[in-house]
Amino acid sequence: MTTEVADSRLAAYPALSAYLRQTEGPQFPPIPPMPETPPRTPVPPIRVTPAALRGGILAVGLVVIALWAVQAEPSARLDVLFATGAHLSGLLAGYGVLVMLFLMARVPAVEHGVGADRLARLHALGGRYVLTLCLGHALLALCGYAAHADTDLLSATLDLLGYPGLALAVAGTALLMAVGVTSARAMRRRVPHETWRAVHLLTYLGAALAFVHQLAGPDVAGSILTVWLWSMLHATVAVLLVWYRVVVPVRQALKHSLRVIDVRDEGPGVVSVVMQGIGLDELRAEPGQFFRWRFLRRRLWRTALPFSLSAPVRDDTLRITVKALGDHTRRMRRLKPGTRVLATGPFGALTAHRRTKRKVLLLAGGVGITPMRTLFETLPGGPGDITLLYRAGSAEQLVLREELEEIARSRGAGLHYLLGRSDASFDPLAPQALRNLIPDLAEHDVYLCGPPGMTASATTALVRAGVPEERVHAECFTF
Repeated sequence: MTTEVADSRLAAYPALSAYLRQTEGPQFPPIPPMPETPPRTPVPPIRVTPAALRGGILAVGLVVIALWAVQAEPSARLDVLFATGAHLSGLLAGYGVLVMLFLMARVPAVEHGVGADRLARLHALGGRYVLTLCLGHALLALCGYAAHADTDLLSATLDLLGYPGLALAVAGTALLMAVGVTSARAMRRRVPHETWRAVHLLTYLGAALAFVHQLAGPDVAGSILTVWLWSMLHATVAVLLVWYRVVVPVRQALKHSLRVIDVRDEGPGVVSVVMQGIGLDELRAEPGQFFRWRFLRRRLWRTALPFSLSAPVRDDTLRITVKALGDHTRRMRRLKPGTRVLATGPFGALTAHRRTKRKVLLLAGGVGITPMRTLFETLPGGPGDITLLYRAGSAEQLVLREELEEIARSRGAGLHYLLGRSDASFDPLAPQALRNLIPDLAEHDVYLCGPPGMTASATTALVRAGVPEERVHAECFTF
């Protein structure tokens, strides 16, 4: 029935028509519409800046020195002077061991803010100081005991080794020395990665033995408060190590069930490994970051190596692109679909949060293109804002070339291949060459990833070309 017909029939009944007009409309207050739920904004990850990390380490170090100073007894006696120096060097060595362990605990806030490569370099540099302090502590304590007992150094050494606590300290120092020797650059190149990692695990035993020795020393054992504070400091680092290096990786493996689904050839000696899992968005992996990968198959499962994501996370898939540089990476070509994968991460600070300028230059060398490729696709910017320079020895060595060119076309971004071998007459990364390619280079943020030699020379050239050093964001993928 149409509206016109209904109205004409109601006109025949005036009383009913008047009643309906009086009662027309809703009888109850209208229910207000439910407000739209705003989209959830992802909470940015907490990041500890390099300056904050250095400040924190220095602040606690000053507290340790203050702990020594409060208990030190000024004296001109030779044995007391040696003992005082031994106490200070011993406390600083013990604290230094804790710092070294903390730097390698893989705490996300530290990893994402400082960068895993920079943490590894700080760890290596700090290790030298710790070993020096350990040796200094042993030598000063030995000289102090010899001066106090009025005996020679050999007799003093034999006497001190008779104390169980000191014997444990000597064993802990020997373990730390073994780790330091195998980590030296000359030895590191000759020792297989699996052997190096096994020896490096001795650091934990050495730290435990040193802790037992410190609890017996006068600087720590002299006060219940000092014992409690020193124990809590060690316990905190131990919990962080167990949580982020054991519990979190196991939980991720069980939750995300990551497996290989495809292995693709990308060029001479280069393959891409595609993996699929469950709920991978929860990992919150950012473009430019990497994971430590362990493939559960024979001759691969014992080693976890860092590889950057070579594509953004999509449809619960992750992709890495790897160049065969050793036995481990060569075996990855033979991975089969269905292989179980343990991935720990994400790590790295070469992400969009470092950006300070509208224009960005991405500079990649060799397989360092992998994190640059994800940033090339995802960094916000209009036409002309993003430029990628890709350095390679020849066109055959270019990796993911078709993807890069498609991204450049779709975004209106700049893409330049810098090919050829560098020599005295040709260097595409020379300051003037970079300015010729990008006249306003000084107004860019620069993201840089490549082999160590190329990274160092490119950083120098960029600074000479007018880019402030704080706007050159580099990450070395071979750390």
